[in-house]
Amino acid sequence: MSDCIFCKIINGEIPSEKLYEDDKVLAFNDINPEAPVHFLVIPKKHIKNINEITEENSEIVSHVFKVIKKITQDLGISEDGYRVVTNIGQNGGQTVGHMHFHILGGRNLVWPPG
Repeated sequence: MSDCIFCKIINGEIPSEKLYEDDKVLAFNDINPEAPVHFLVIPKKHIKNINEITEENSEIVSHVFKVIKKITQDLGISEDGYRVVTNIGQNGGQTVGHMHFHILGGRNLVWPPG
């Protein structure tokens, strides 16, 4: 998608502070962090949101969660806890039309979130 900001980050057109990258996903720090640890994990394949998960692309989501586990362990927040958030559609707060998962940690996170 030529106008997708996350596709531009994946293609190196927009810089990011990368935490992890492989052939399926990219993880990078959020530019407006809401917690001491706040990063995003996105699939390299453009998928609008979880409503577009199919049998053919579902392994990407499984891989995303394996990467989240690895990064949270590497950052030392896996034992204390963290939050994984994805927003779907306008009413769900999705502002970028590319499936992504926010990982927040490093402090006590309250509920409800908003």
